[in-house]
Amino acid sequence: MKSISMIAALGGIALSATTAYAAPAPTPATFTSRCAVCHNAEKGGADKVGPDLFGVYGKKAATGKHNYTEALKKANLKWDDANLDKWISGPMQMVPGTAMAFPGIKDAAKRAELIAWLKTLK
Repeated sequence: MKSISMIAALGGIALSATTAYAAPAPTPATFTSRCAVCHNAEKGGADKVGPDLFGVYGKKAATGKHNYTEALKKANLKWDDANLDKWISGPMQMVPGTAMAFPGIKDAAKRAELIAWLKTLK
């Protein structure tokens, strides 16, 4: 009887660990305070002023249903670490003519946190 209880308890622990591992990464405070006003980050989420950012990492910029500017379309960018870092630090400086009127985030650690988090949104 004790062995059945132990197996059941261990099974519960394994299930809890699996459930915790599968949980989505917590939203960084920087996204919530600086980005969420204009962007969703939910699978299948609706565009706001800016596009939904779910699955954006690794994709070509200006693709999808959002109404992107010609400037961003012509920039021919892929959202990798380097391009996201440069974009988040100042989108208007990176792509003059973009509609993203955002001054950028100067703190490299906060940009790195956002990029790492965007990578988890698959």
